[in-house]
Amino acid sequence: MLRLTQAPNIAIATLWVDTLCEAGIAASVQRQYLLAAAGHLPPDQCLPEVWLTHEQQEPQARQLLDDLQHVPQRRWFCRCGESVEGGFEQCWSCGTLMPV
Repeated sequence: MLRLTQAPNIAIATLWVDTLCEAGIAASVQRQYLLAAAGHLPPDQCLPEVWLTHEQQEPQARQLLDDLQHVPQRRWFCRCGESVEGGFEQCWSCGTLMPV
């Protein structure tokens, strides 16, 4: 087994592991319950970790996590004139759906 990375919280760690597993990379979350010990242990030692079962999948796993962390943000302009950024598919101002 190989430690791939630490995650900022258990939700992100779980999402990363789920994405890796969907891509055929065997991975698991470790230290998922250690955050409760923060204060008694150094905080950076209590973060959840993503571990790979097969070390030879490390390059593919690192590339996938890098792609997840650098998703390009969309920007589109609604017919009402508002600029809508990020993953929003509906205008916050008038409710119009993003054009196809």
